Amino acid sequence: MGWIGFLVAGLVIGALARLFRGGTGGMSLLATLALGVVGALIGGLVANALGTGSIGELNVLGFVVAVVAAALLVGGAQAFSGDR
Repeated sequence: MGWIGFLVAGLVIGALARLFRGGTGGMSLLATLALGVVGALIGGLVANALGTGSIGELNVLGFVVAVVAAALLVGGAQAFSGDR
């Protein structure tokens, strides 16, 4: 997956994470993108460690882990900003 695809996947993952967490948390679209990209990296690393694909591949396990990781990151950002 190229850089643009990785950014688009990060935006989708970040948006899903915000949807699951609820509330905006005062986060901008750029913050959502950043947390989604970090979640995508974590998902790719976990999928790679489990041998289901490389970090650049989009697979089910990596996507699920990425959304969960991004949701945890969004929750941390919301707690840090004081939005509940």
